[in-house]
Amino acid sequence: VPALATERRFAQRLRECLEEEQLLDGRYQLQQVPGGRVALPVREEQLSRLCLPPEMPCELVRIQDPVPSRAARRRTPAQALRDELRRLLGRTWSEELERDVPHAWQRHGDLVLLSEDSFRAAPWERLGSALWETVASALGARRVARRGRVMPDGMRTPSVTLLLGQDGWVEHVDNGIRYTFDVTKCMFSPGNITEKLRVASLPCAGEVLVDLYAGIGYFTLPFLVHAGAAFVHACEWNSHAVEALHRSLVLNGVQERCHIHAGDSRQLELRDVADRVNLGLIPSSEEGWPVACRVLKKDTGGVLHIHHNVETPPVPAPPQTPALPAERGSPEAAGSGGEAQHPSGDGGKEVLGARLRPEWQRWAEATATRIQGLLAALHGRPWRTSVLHIEAVKSYAPHVHHLVLDLECRPALP
Repeated sequence: VPALATERRFAQRLRECLEEEQLLDGRYQLQQVPGGRVALPVREEQLSRLCLPPEMPCELVRIQDPVPSRAARRRTPAQALRDELRRLLGRTWSEELERDVPHAWQRHGDLVLLSEDSFRAAPWERLGSALWETVASALGARRVARRGRVMPDGMRTPSVTLLLGQDGWVEHVDNGIRYTFDVTKCMFSPGNITEKLRVASLPCAGEVLVDLYAGIGYFTLPFLVHAGAAFVHACEWNSHAVEALHRSLVLNGVQERCHIHAGDSRQLELRDVADRVNLGLIPSSEEGWPVACRVLKKDTGGVLHIHHNVETPPVPAPPQTPALPAERGSPEAAGSGGEAQHPSGDGGKEVLGARLRPEWQRWAEATATRIQGLLAALHGRPWRTSVLHIEAVKSYAPHVHHLVLDLECRPALP
């Protein structure tokens, strides 16, 4: 942090000059520096405006570990951002511009990823790099990017613009797992955290898995790092996600237990290898069901984790039954349908603030029947399928829920 150092007897006068020119950085305290002097933190982006009386003896120094002021310690990051922007704009600040400032954002290491509707008004664009430098400074970041709409190219390629910084590669730590990816090329979905945690707790020791839609490793890495899978075949057709997954495997030291199959998983040539198959694609993984049946071990079968979006009509709340409170401060506390989400505490019976919905059960049973038929046709003998668990991951849209079916598939005894 830049600061102006001066003798103690001049400190108060220097402070008054800096405050008058709006150059004092109120986020940090005055600090002692060598030589019995006092350093007053200043706003770096405004240094070019610095014009002090010639009789004011001071010099520019850098403070490596600045001490936050009491006011800064009390402010939330969103408040700090608004305060800094208000200073930057001065008299041109307005309620309309304030509504354009985001209340939340994603953070990936030293990069903050803003929502697509942030800072779209014309006055922001005229500020140029000064705006993004102020945003980064207020949020304690070095790089800033803004999200756009996801491209309809079958790969969910993000439309992300890097606003400050040289490249989009970031590292994100989630449940002790290090993910690395380029935010301008790959999606990162924080909404799947409950399913990633659940996958990490599954008993997969000694098992071989096939992850048909691996992406950057959302589920491949938890299976390897925490669930103890012996080996994972990870399938992915997005070349940018393949590169990210390869880097993340190395970062977590599990690259020797994973083989990446780059390309369309429907063309996968593997057969008879898997104890477990993950089909983590929404809105539907149905095109992958025949492949999942082919890769299951033909003599012992295994478990399929089938992701799907299921439409659920609203259920009237019972009279005099208070709604369960969503977790305060959680970005996933409420789905877009306005229903509180809660972790499954009794084998999936209580999900999304309501009991297991009949529509979910019907979808699970119909899927089990379809998979049973595919397996019987593939192997020329009867198979049995059993619904082990239905997990509600999140609300995907109003009255549409992202579910995961754990389906056990075994060859029937003669």
